[in-house]
Amino acid sequence: QVHLVESGGGSVQAGGSLRLSCTASGIVFGRMTWFRQAPGKEREGVATIYRTSAITAYSDSVRGRFIISQDISTNTVYLTMNSLKPEDTALYYCAASVSIMGAAFSPEGYSNWGQGTQVTVSS
Repeated sequence: QVHLVESGGGSVQAGGSLRLSCTASGIVFGRMTWFRQAPGKEREGVATIYRTSAITAYSDSVRGRFIISQDISTNTVYLTMNSLKPEDTALYYCAASVSIMGAAFSPEGYSNWGQGTQVTVSS
């Protein structure tokens, strides 16, 4: 059975930093992606990493501020979030896919999701 366990969310002032973790069990993922969803908004993919190549990609909204990384030995993916803004406030989810095909930021491409961790940025 696949489990994705997230941690690291919390509350921070604008300009601050947080690091989220997502540890996977029961799956050797080909690609792991962080999504976020704010109230009343659609789920948005923000960062993805490919396990074998370590290639990363970011949405325009976070590029230059967020860094996705992985520790293959522990099957863990991290999202380091710097220069946080109030508009980054959302529930953050990790999602894992064995396949590396398809659009990385399309939620429909993932059947394995974490439970979500809240990030709140105050101004």
